[in-house]
Formats: sequence, structure tokens, C-alpha cells
Amino acid sequence: MKEVAAETAQNVHAALARGEITLIDVREPAEFAAERIHGALLFPLSTFDPAMLPQDPRKPIVFHCGSGKRSATALARCAAAGVSARGHMDGGLGAWKAAGLPTVTIDPATGAVRDRR
Repeated sequence: MKEVAAETAQNVHAALARGEITLIDVREPAEFAAERIHGALLFPLSTFDPAMLPQDPRKPIVFHCGSGKRSATALARCAAAGVSARGHMDGGLGAWKAAGLPTVTIDPATGAVRDRR
């Protein structure tokens, strides 16, 4: 599959909903625990190893982070290691939320899960 440099949040959401991609979150565990995208898998950039990523040719990898910087770095690391990835989400979780797309958050005061679908 042709590599894509950046994808919009709306395109990533649609592809994820159709089961067409594997969404990889490269933020840190505390960030992921506080707020995440349904279905995203956590592979923090601080311990990132492209060789350990799931490789399913039917579901190419798209990375995301908070703003798009770390996900672009992950994409570049994959390219350097010869690991296939489709792209990364432009604008990260910020763009996702700005588009009104669903997240899961944890209320820090109570620990309650807030599922925003």
C-alpha cells in the first residue's frame, strides 16, 4: 500500500470504524490513561520499536499522538527501519477532539470512565 504522510482526523475515524486500519497511539501511558481514542493501541514513543508493531497487511498502521509531532516521528522511524506504515494523523488528538470525534476519558477526581461516543 502506498504510504501517506498525514491523514485527517475524519479520515482516520472513518477508516477505524470500517476496521481498515490499526491505530497506534505513541503518547505516554499517563496521557493514554487520561484520554484515548476507542480502538487505539498504545506504543509509547519513549520505548518505540518499529519491529514490535502489529503487521496485518489488511489493516495498515496509522499513528497518532497529541498534536502530530510524535506520530510523524514514529512514521519516520518505521520508514528508517523498513517497517510498513500507512501514515499518521495530522493534528493528533487535538484535531480529533476539535472535529467532535469520540474519546474515552478518566475523571481524575473520581476515577470514573467517561465514554464520549
